[in-house]
Amino acid sequence: MSHKITLLYDRIRVEEKELINAAEKRGVHLKAVDAKALHVVASDLQADKELFGDVILERCISFFRGLYLTAVLESKGITVINNFETANICGNKLLTTLALAKAGVPTPKTVIAFTPEEAEKALEELGYPAVIKPVFGSWGRLVAPLRDREMAQYILEHRAEMGSPLHQIYYIQEMVERPPRDIRTIVVGDELVAAIYRYAPPNEWRTNIARGGKAEPCPVTPELEELVLKAAKAVGGGVLGVDVLESPRGLLVNEVNSTVEFRGAMSASKIDIPGKIVDYALEKARR
Repeated sequence: MSHKITLLYDRIRVEEKELINAAEKRGVHLKAVDAKALHVVASDLQADKELFGDVILERCISFFRGLYLTAVLESKGITVINNFETANICGNKLLTTLALAKAGVPTPKTVIAFTPEEAEKALEELGYPAVIKPVFGSWGRLVAPLRDREMAQYILEHRAEMGSPLHQIYYIQEMVERPPRDIRTIVVGDELVAAIYRYAPPNEWRTNIARGGKAEPCPVTPELEELVLKAAKAVGGGVLGVDVLESPRGLLVNEVNSTVEFRGAMSASKIDIPGKIVDYALEKARR
């Protein structure tokens, strides 16, 4: 029996091309559906099901587009990777922090405030330098270092004037003393399939590959594997990118990404990550 897998996207990147190629190598037709050219009936749970296969790989760049489509499609009984709960937690840094804390996964110390005044008080308790991040967002956008009180006041005032209620949620973390790199790991199901070091480009402190970061292979130690798989389980599991920091008090999980970009990890590790993802989707389809 052949199983149908749908790739739900809003832009075809290297990762989506690699997933299509990996499926073809396995004799599987990966039906690519552009979410921007799609409308589905939410009030009838039987409608539109024929448009999709047994399993959907949700790969939308737009977090909310992918999240709400996942909610609708799951309500119709269609399996989506990743599921709504996992995507919702991973797309919200605060919910991720809470899920990791509940599971006993070590993370950077994090505080949350809802006014600039309380954010300043929190920073005095947390200590400088610190980092402020948007609750929603990727690629390091709007992530800013707060090196002293003067810089913090400037950044907090700027956030207060941005207008969006989401920018009035002040998510602040300690700035972890670490090497000029972090560790990006890729988890597929119950397996840590790849790990890389990501080094920040010149004159940049963020290590995102999208910002020019450099990738190198990272050895998978038992400590790293145990921590990463524990973090993945804490957010619901699936296909995930778990980012880890090396700190004086040990490894800390910094973020967990649901629609993970794996181009850098695939190139540096030489591991067939898209093949692992397609195999995982096929396994889900057979259940």
